[in-house]
Amino acid sequence: MTTKQRAYLKGLAMNIDPIYQIGKSALTPEITKGVSEALEARELIKINVLKSCFEDINELARTLSERTKSELVQVIGRKIVLYRESKNKKKIVLPGEKSK
Repeated sequence: MTTKQRAYLKGLAMNIDPIYQIGKSALTPEITKGVSEALEARELIKINVLKSCFEDINELARTLSERTKSELVQVIGRKIVLYRESKNKKKIVLPGEKSK
């Protein structure tokens, strides 16, 4: 992913609300599965990490990105933004990509 594409996604993410919260149980298989399904449906999601989660947020974001095979767009404060192109319903056309 290029810096231009990442900047574009950051701009889109500013206007969306977090759809997931990660608490003290950190990354359970259920959360990972739910995030993966949300990425397939929406492509770009924002996740809120609660104060009760004592794990490092950057490490948590990288692990979640690896497990869901998605791109880590940004970690800002206690929010994580992830992107993964949908297999069936492509909604977001990144700069430099050709629309189909």
